[in-house]
Amino acid sequence: MAVTTKQLAVIVGALGIISFIFGVAAERHKPLAGEPIQGKGVVICKYPSDPSIPYGYLSAVFLVACSGVGYFSLFYPYQGKSVPQSAFFSSHKFTIFFNIAMVTAGFAAALLLYTTISEHFLLTHNVHHDLDTQCPTAKTGLLGGAAFASLDSALFWLVALMMGTNVREDYFGETESGDDYGDANSVVMVG
Repeated sequence: MAVTTKQLAVIVGALGIISFIFGVAAERHKPLAGEPIQGKGVVICKYPSDPSIPYGYLSAVFLVACSGVGYFSLFYPYQGKSVPQSAFFSSHKFTIFFNIAMVTAGFAAALLLYTTISEHFLLTHNVHHDLDTQCPTAKTGLLGGAAFASLDSALFWLVALMMGTNVREDYFGETESGDDYGDANSVVMVG
């Protein structure tokens, strides 16, 4: 069974939505702060159960999978017909949306991983020698913002896939009905 553009578009969209859902869940379940417990010359921060760390990592994994499938879907030789990358990048619209998808995916991944790793670090290194510490967590709102950037990335991959389909049709000289663009019988005279 041959893979189609629509199937890969559904996979890209589904992975992007799953990444978004995990990112929002990570933001929603992140504690605002921990409870400081005074020790002998130290403050030990006790944090409530925090599923935001695994949710953040899962969101990042699904974002990477979404971007990987998105990239793969652009240059996949559908029906055994391959198009050189130079043909894709000769289209300005394709190039613009491809670059936006790449930058948005990188930004979302960096934001997700930075916030999740920061949260993980704060929760595992919970002994502080500063007696005035308030037991902080990662900045509120970053995981939610990263989730929306992840969803935006998936949408830009889908738009790039549509632009890639247009480039592919132009390269092979086909329309959706299978007619050639250069066929003299398909020219309509407007008078």
